[in-house]
Amino acid sequence: MKAVIQRVSEASVVVNKKQISGIDRGLLVLLGLEEGDGPVDLDYMIKKILGLRIFPNEQGLFDLSVRDVEGELLVVSQFTLLANCKKGNRPSFSSAMPVADARVFFQQVEKEFLQAYPRVRFGKFQEDMRVNLCNDGPVTLILESPGKG
Repeated sequence: MKAVIQRVSEASVVVNKKQISGIDRGLLVLLGLEEGDGPVDLDYMIKKILGLRIFPNEQGLFDLSVRDVEGELLVVSQFTLLANCKKGNRPSFSSAMPVADARVFFQQVEKEFLQAYPRVRFGKFQEDMRVNLCNDGPVTLILESPGKG
């Protein structure tokens, strides 16, 4: 499992010219599901994302988590994070979780994120989305579940 995490002042998801999801201050999480990912990977990612101290304290130092600042999360499935571009010019997505499995697993992602933290919104799985965001910082991190990178 791979995630690109961006600290944002706001972010939203638009599908078919309609905003379906949006947040104010918080984290935009682009999440790639890899073949073989399971509950251990998901648990690790949720705990790590919610615990990352990437918001500034009163002294301006990274010291506060999204929970500490009562921020929001916008989690968007993005299989292209798993692209392998080493050979040729066309990315290979062979390490991505097969779409049928990923659809079911992303439902579990939604359920477990919401159980861990109620201020979570989601993109729409396997849709052509426009993800709008205003980076804060900018602060962008890449996170992989153990054993994957």
